[in-house]
Amino acid sequence: MTEILSQYGLLLLVGQYPDGPLGGLALTLLMSIAALLLAFPVAVGVAVARTSPVHGIRRAAAVYVTAVRGIPLLLIIFWGFFVLPLVTGVTSSPEVTVICALVAYEGAYLGEAIRAALEALPKGQTDASRSLGMSYPATLRKVILPQALFNCLPSMMNQFVLIVKNTSLAYIIGAQEVTFSANSINAQLLTRPFEVYFILAAIYFILCYSLSCLSRVVESRVLRKRSRLTSQPIPENSSLARVPS
Repeated sequence: MTEILSQYGLLLLVGQYPDGPLGGLALTLLMSIAALLLAFPVAVGVAVARTSPVHGIRRAAAVYVTAVRGIPLLLIIFWGFFVLPLVTGVTSSPEVTVICALVAYEGAYLGEAIRAALEALPKGQTDASRSLGMSYPATLRKVILPQALFNCLPSMMNQFVLIVKNTSLAYIIGAQEVTFSANSINAQLLTRPFEVYFILAAIYFILCYSLSCLSRVVESRVLRKRSRLTSQPIPENSSLARVPS
């Protein structure tokens, strides 16, 4: 294995870069980060639509979530890479196709996690905000969403780990990420598939385990910050302090 790493380690890390396109683990991370950043606002929009007081908006969001969750991610990638160019006449690179497929796929799954967090909050918070004169969008932005996003932080980090693993499907349409690089190495060596794919599994394990540890660190820091804020005494000149008991 050390011989394979010494000879092909650079290919696993960055692909053919700088003599060719960027690939390997670097491309896997770039696609994962891009998919997460783009899927997050989509998921928030889906969650808000799923809890909207307007029936038509709730229905449309439900149709989207049901359709996406009922289709394998691989099929969405195939549709985006093979079918959409035939219909629209617009072609895209394998990397862009995979990112768009992941955004559509994770937007539905992450949106359901955020929706569950929204519905788990006490209804009294929304009623109290509205009684104070806050509009529905302001209530969502300032009161409801911050709490819901914090509560589903572990689910969001778990979805990021799933995005990293799902990028391995990109090699099927020719995206030169780390799985594609491992397949190229195996095609050159022919007789050492166990070592090659063991290294690939180790790369994914280290990456996903590191992300899991990072999620726990982020969650603990947010918890400490929230506990400090809630434990601060109310100032004497505050209106809350002047409320009679």
